[in-house]
Amino acid sequence: MVGPISFLVSLEELGISTIHLNINPTNRKVIGKVIILNTQKNVNTSRPLDVLGKALDSQVLIKLKGGREFRGSLRSFDMHMNLVLNDAEELEGGETARRLGIVLIRGDNIVYISPG
Repeated sequence: MVGPISFLVSLEELGISTIHLNINPTNRKVIGKVIILNTQKNVNTSRPLDVLGKALDSQVLIKLKGGREFRGSLRSFDMHMNLVLNDAEELEGGETARRLGIVLIRGDNIVYISPG
């Protein structure tokens, strides 16, 4: 029995430069996963801290491990993604549960940050 055949296919019209496929020569089926080597040219390559910098003085929604959510104006952050929010509110079910004022949120507790 002959082993799998490996080859590259050009898919530029789909915005993908190359895809690596492993094909079983006996039944011509793809073996394993398809690996995209180069993706679309218009991919956002911003770093997380750059994105946070652009969000300064804007409303953000923060979700923490354990499910707690906060909304407030992003005042500052550091390289560990520790955040300071102005006019912060704790949310429950998407509604304001408590008004907190200025809060510091430790970065390693954050699940996600989104525009709020």
